[in-house]
Amino acid sequence: MTDNPFFAKLKQKGRDKLKNNVFKRNVDTIQWLKSAAVRAVKTVCQTAIATIGTTATISAVDWKLVISTSLLAGILSVLTSISGIPEVSESEEV
Repeated sequence: MTDNPFFAKLKQKGRDKLKNNVFKRNVDTIQWLKSAAVRAVKTVCQTAIATIGTTATISAVDWKLVISTSLLAGILSVLTSISGIPEVSESEEV
């Protein structure tokens, strides 16, 4: 079963998906944290702008909705970054 090329290709795809995973020993955690934070802040700002932009006037903005939606987007961004960030490369040392 392990000699099957289909399973070998599937196994390689699984490794590629977790290439820059924060839980791998050869990924720089500090660099990952910085990159994940930058992505999360950008996502929070973009979500806030989009949420504010859906109202006709600034006085009609539901600020609780803007804050809660933006924070949720930031949390989801960090969780998505756990699987890997292209900006963070793996070091060759293990």
